[in-house]
Amino acid sequence: MGDERELLRRTAEIAADFVESLDERPVWPPATVDELRSTLGGRLPDGPSDPLEVVEALAQAAEPGVVGIPSGRYFGFVIGGAVPASLAADWLASTWDQNAGLVVAGPSAAVVEEVAGGWLKELLGIPATASFAFVTGCQMAHVTCLAAARRAVLLQAGRDVEEDGLAGTPPIRVLAGAKRHVTVDRALRLLGLGSSAVVVVEADSQGRMDADALGAALAAGKGPAIVCAQAGEVNTGAFDAIPEIAGLAREHGAWLHVDGAFGLWAAASPSLRHLVAGAEQADSWATDAHKWLNVPYDCGLAFVAHPDVHRASMRLSAEYLVADPHAARDQMDWTPEFSRRARGFAVYAALRSLGRSGVAHLVERCCARARQFAEAAESLPGCEVVNDVVLNQVLFRFADDETTSDALAAVQAGGEAWMSATTWDGRPAIRLSVSNWRTTEGDIDRTIAACARALAATST
Repeated sequence: MGDERELLRRTAEIAADFVESLDERPVWPPATVDELRSTLGGRLPDGPSDPLEVVEALAQAAEPGVVGIPSGRYFGFVIGGAVPASLAADWLASTWDQNAGLVVAGPSAAVVEEVAGGWLKELLGIPATASFAFVTGCQMAHVTCLAAARRAVLLQAGRDVEEDGLAGTPPIRVLAGAKRHVTVDRALRLLGLGSSAVVVVEADSQGRMDADALGAALAAGKGPAIVCAQAGEVNTGAFDAIPEIAGLAREHGAWLHVDGAFGLWAAASPSLRHLVAGAEQADSWATDAHKWLNVPYDCGLAFVAHPDVHRASMRLSAEYLVADPHAARDQMDWTPEFSRRARGFAVYAALRSLGRSGVAHLVERCCARARQFAEAAESLPGCEVVNDVVLNQVLFRFADDETTSDALAAVQAGGEAWMSATTWDGRPAIRLSVSNWRTTEGDIDRTIAACARALAATST
């Protein structure tokens, strides 16, 4: 036991050293993939090794290739950090090693999910009667929600897809905006509906689905239909006109699903809540806790307004799975997973440590830092901020496509900050997402300075 305690103590020390280095370490790591293969690779050892030696060697070899994602200057891919309580709780989740699929494999894990699920619905403006599931990310949240949607719309057509399969069922139309996230399409493929099921609805210059065009598309077809609205376009942060879309979905008997991977968290802020007005009328919602709640990877969230449909689309049974109907919910009845990590501990700890006001302030601070960056960026030579900065996303480019690409590459290589490339309206652009509780005004100033140095270097 003494050796195990020393192993855990040393591991915690290595982790603390990493966290304390975030302000100064390069956001993008210095090691190449080939260098990492050389130091981490080799033959599988023939015999056992001392665990402490393994952890020390792993930390030393892997550290040069670790991206500073928890840093306040990582602005790529709408990735949050991890608030301290959630990080610590996630360590406990690994230590306790509960299988959060069955109550009997972890009663505390099940109850924590129940409590956290209720808190999340309250924060996000989702009806208290809705069901929920903790999944790996928004990709599987879409799969979970759209599986429930598939069941519901086909039941209306007299078919039980869970019993009979898709063969012979009437085609399902999925109406979604031209700027929808790619995970919606992949969810449809995984569910056997296929990308060709998507009826693409035109979007405006900010990526918002055109509600009038949606109404026309709904009226032009018949049969089962699912509408996918978006709360937070991944490049611009723009929100679809959800109240109008919800009314159209009801009028045409369509299921309304809301992709709120990060934008749904605007509901937690009194000053931003208007952006998600009408979302409570949806039939399902997908979002991520590892984005704006800032819990460690991975943690997606699915909510469904019709628990009976949700459970029927996911539930499984076997002779050896004995459930107590008076106990907590068996999580496997609501998710695509059977064995699964106890993600609820980190979510519970984040919510408990932040409280309602803390979550609101986290979201609002990130949006304020995005506005700070956008305002400062407009003073950079040739910079154009392409989007209306309504949330935490800033989309910008420089005078020409070559300068945009070269400047971004220079900033990324310099290590002071990291943001991602994208394409908007057929031209290269840079996407900056502020999603981390650590990001300060000083981090934004440092990033603007890095952009200025990159522009100066590309012009020489």
